[in-house]
Amino acid sequence: MAADVVRDALADAAPSVFWLDRAGRPEATEALTGSHEADLVIVGGGFTGLWAARQALADDPERDVLVVEAGTIALGASGRNGGFLSSSITHGVENGRRHFPDEAATLGRLGDENYEGLLRDLDMLAIDACFEPVGELDVAVEPWQAEDLEGHADLLRDAGEEVELLDAAAVRAEVDSPTYLGGVWQRSHEGLVDPARLAWGLARAVREMGARVHEHTAVTSIRADRVAGRGLILRGPHLHLRARRVLLATNAFPGLVAPIRRAVAPVYDHVLVTEPLSPAQWRSVGWAHRQGLSDAGNQFHYYRPTPDGRVLWGGYDALYHFGGRVSPEHEQDDVTSRRLAEHFLTTFPQLEGVRFTHRWGGPIATTSRFMFTAGTRYSGRLAWSVGYTGLGVGASRFGARVALDLLAGEATERTALAAVRRPPFPFPPEPARWVAIQATRRAIARADANEGRRGPWLRLLDRFGVGFDS
Repeated sequence: MAADVVRDALADAAPSVFWLDRAGRPEATEALTGSHEADLVIVGGGFTGLWAARQALADDPERDVLVVEAGTIALGASGRNGGFLSSSITHGVENGRRHFPDEAATLGRLGDENYEGLLRDLDMLAIDACFEPVGELDVAVEPWQAEDLEGHADLLRDAGEEVELLDAAAVRAEVDSPTYLGGVWQRSHEGLVDPARLAWGLARAVREMGARVHEHTAVTSIRADRVAGRGLILRGPHLHLRARRVLLATNAFPGLVAPIRRAVAPVYDHVLVTEPLSPAQWRSVGWAHRQGLSDAGNQFHYYRPTPDGRVLWGGYDALYHFGGRVSPEHEQDDVTSRRLAEHFLTTFPQLEGVRFTHRWGGPIATTSRFMFTAGTRYSGRLAWSVGYTGLGVGASRFGARVALDLLAGEATERTALAAVRRPPFPFPPEPARWVAIQATRRAIARADANEGRRGPWLRLLDRFGVGFDS
């Protein structure tokens, strides 16, 4: 790929998030300062926090719920992702079966119920998230990936999904790329949304239900309320909160309790979005059914059409910064953006000349088993659900419900799950964490270059049920 072609494609790409960079973005709510009290304080204004507020108020409309967000609604992963809505709460059927084989059927059913409940909520709350029930198409771009497609399709069918196995000609009839060798189209329980509009709609809905929502309100510490003998004290700049219960929905951002910091590693994912394609360009690609796509490598791309006729293209690299640093300075990476643009034009050479209008990165909260983790502290007065590893658009609603169950001290089907009771294998402290993650990234790249064969480092991680995804 000529360097000048890639350079020209990126020349006008604004360093901003497409979903958030549009007219219609709601005005931020005022920051909260001074001393305040609430029955339930939710820290984090992304999907988990907003779903928790919605469900807490549905349970008890008289409950005093306060949501505080350090930045603005959906500033983190909730507003930066690809908008892939999946019923899986285990980062895919295969991952769930590998870690929790005895619970796989239950986790699948709960995921489907959560997905269907989410769609009902969109209708009930009048949230226009631009939902498209188009399914997801996994494509093979290497012969070793094509060999695994039939087994992947059988696994999905066994889990009750509607699946179509496509050969090279059939998959190219759906979306035309010379790189495609076959594909698996999961038609059920997969769709696309506009993630920012989903988050903004949820924020509006919970305010209408009675929640107080304050942006630009950071919480920097939590401790037990020793004076009152019950509840928790939260502090931030010019802020003092007393809460009966606290729900942490901070995901990739620095955890306010040690178990989150041990369980979660923030890795940066990067995304490009094109200008709107012309009718002729869309005809050259096909894509009439508008599926979300991903390729089947360990280092994989995910991509989709946007509601206004662009292509969103992300993934492949997963960048970890020493110490788990989360900072705006990591949101742009020229090397990764160039690599993404080159891969896009290799996949769709017929789109040479198309320009990218936006490029951005953001932190994904990954755990060693790729799925969320929940827990409690302070005798059950504080709970959390974090670590969705890039598939949190739907799973965050389930994670919020789990955290509320834990706060209520309720023995439910959800809290009885080993997936909830058993924490993931913790990441080691620095500098071992950085060394291990970099070694894993290199091993994943070698496996993809070696027809998917996993070397000794990845096999060792497999033995301990530990992983790291691109």
